Amino acid sequence: MAAAKVGRERINFVPRRGWIALAELPNLRRDTAKTLSASEMAKASIAAPTDRTSEEFLKSSVFDELGMQRDPNNLYLQVIDSVLQAAEHLEIPHHLQLILAQPKNEIMVHFPVRMNDGEYRLFKGYRVQHNNILGPYKGGIRFHADVHLDDVKALAALMTMKCSLVRVPYGGAKGGCKVDPRAVDRDELMRVSRRFIAAISNVIGPDVDIPAPDVGTNAQTMAWFADTYMNISGSVSRQDAMRVVTGKPLEMGGSLGREKATGQGVVDVLVELLPDMGIPIEGAKISLLGYGNVGSWTGRLIAEKGATVVAVMDHTGAIRNDEGIDPVRLAEHVAETGGVAGFGSEHGSTRTGRHTQAGAEAISEEEFYRTPVDVFIPAALEQMINEEKAGWLECRVVAEAANAPTTPMGDRLLTKRGIEVLPAILCNSGGVTVSYFEWVQNKQSIQWDIERVDSSLNKHMVLAARRTQLAQHRFDCDMRTAAYIAALDQIAKVYALRGIFP
Repeated sequence: MAAAKVGRERINFVPRRGWIALAELPNLRRDTAKTLSASEMAKASIAAPTDRTSEEFLKSSVFDELGMQRDPNNLYLQVIDSVLQAAEHLEIPHHLQLILAQPKNEIMVHFPVRMNDGEYRLFKGYRVQHNNILGPYKGGIRFHADVHLDDVKALAALMTMKCSLVRVPYGGAKGGCKVDPRAVDRDELMRVSRRFIAAISNVIGPDVDIPAPDVGTNAQTMAWFADTYMNISGSVSRQDAMRVVTGKPLEMGGSLGREKATGQGVVDVLVELLPDMGIPIEGAKISLLGYGNVGSWTGRLIAEKGATVVAVMDHTGAIRNDEGIDPVRLAEHVAETGGVAGFGSEHGSTRTGRHTQAGAEAISEEEFYRTPVDVFIPAALEQMINEEKAGWLECRVVAEAANAPTTPMGDRLLTKRGIEVLPAILCNSGGVTVSYFEWVQNKQSIQWDIERVDSSLNKHMVLAARRTQLAQHRFDCDMRTAAYIAALDQIAKVYALRGIFP
């Protein structure tokens, strides 16, 4: 039995039982997680998993028992492989590993929509409900031309882990519709949104499954979703029906702070963990992959902490400025033009007064990845950091603001190179946390002020980061495995209490 001292308390680690959750200690201060000795903390921050070759992925017998083909490029199998590795560390019962390896429900729908030219077009949509042992299913809906079932399954499983890690009472789900929202006009997008939510209305509900925005959807989409559901769900009161989605406009029951929530969560995690890695947030150099909602808010908020954004890339191109890119002006430019390409000297000066003329210039993809920074933040789509990109990176920390942005081989190379990876289920969980706050506010017919939202979010993110640190210290593993361990510990305890019905 191992123990770590935290403040005046001792946290005991017992095989098969896990450890006392930090959330159970009511009076934690910012410095309590630093009472481990310097040598112990150093060991925790640099610990790496045993080297594994590509042939060693997907080795669990669970894949055979469930008849799952071992495809190392399949995103869903990659996520489940990480879950099962963490489950082995915790010695989670085999039947629970089987349960967590497959979603509870996979829903596929096809629905016609009348387009502006009078023709009908058939659209395909998905809703995957992975697990609801901790509470109602929760997860975003994305609109993208390249939505696939296995990708939606992977994101649903990640939501299960994410909700457990930050201790919000939700299970995991995800949805998607095969549509390019930029290729249709507003009226067509509204009709697609309404028809899709109508098609899955019998499997969602304010206490059953609660969608939210994701790639290609936003507060306006959620307004259409909520209005449609309110008008077709006769068994739910109109006030309760409003809770069927989160991420709504403020005027329709949305929460203050929801738009920036995912980016705020990323910054909260970095402020908590970077000092333990010897990187002061003040003066840290940052590069961002993706400058949509998550990337732009991360850039703006981390600049307020004194960090400097020096390189940004999205689907339109890449820019670099070693003196610092103004993240607010860049966000305005992206809103006007659709991407970072073309952002240049006309955009004035940075927060420090230095001019963007010093280097806001277009660079190549490889030059972007090779830009020396302290923290690289992928905030775009999945699987973008492969082995080649991992070899190009010149950073000390990768903070995954996007869902599953790193491939397994890319992840292994980063570890070999001594680059710490802060996983998505930790960094990316601010959005679902504030979605939970919105759901609670709707349930109570109240609205929190922004100070309460921000402070409550910070508490959830800091405690999740400390749980991950403690798991890393206990199991001498990488941060990704540690985050899964901290999430699975909670899930396994609830299964142990509830049992399997009947």
